[in-house]
Amino acid sequence: MFNSYDDLITIDDLCDMLAIGKNTAYHLLNTNLIHAFRIGRIWKIPRDAASEYVLRNSSLTK
Repeated sequence: MFNSYDDLITIDDLCDMLAIGKNTAYHLLNTNLIHAFRIGRIWKIPRDAASEYVLRNSSLTK
């Protein structure tokens, strides 16, 4: 899933992948619903964290 993206994605990539806005993306990151880390002011989001979030919150694995 999402193999066309780099291993570390940006906020804009996350928004594109999940079809969400930036406010929602920042909420998901700040509440640790998607596991990521920051270097200074820049979020570094593992592509696999976005995939895990989708699988965890959908019926794809049930």
